[in-house]
Amino acid sequence: MTVKFHPAARTELLEARLWYEKRSPLAAVAFAQEVNAVISRIAKAPMQCPLAEHGTRRAALQRFPYNVFYRVGVEEIVVVAVAHQKRRPGYWQGR
Repeated sequence: MTVKFHPAARTELLEARLWYEKRSPLAAVAFAQEVNAVISRIAKAPMQCPLAEHGTRRAALQRFPYNVFYRVGVEEIVVVAVAHQKRRPGYWQGR
């Protein structure tokens, strides 16, 4: 199944990567690799992650304090947020 990003989720992902890049290029690479691994897992088995708010599912990153929230459609999966676990919970629910 294909995975697409909501434009705001794509921006969040890029901002998080830039934040890590400023602190450590190695951390930025590790962050990107972990996000890619989570997206691959979601694409292969979208129903494996627990249900979250407003019909979304939540996939947590292991080494970084981020969750990937997504909705499963008939033909595609839409990532609606790449959200820090401690900041503004639920801010993305209107997407």
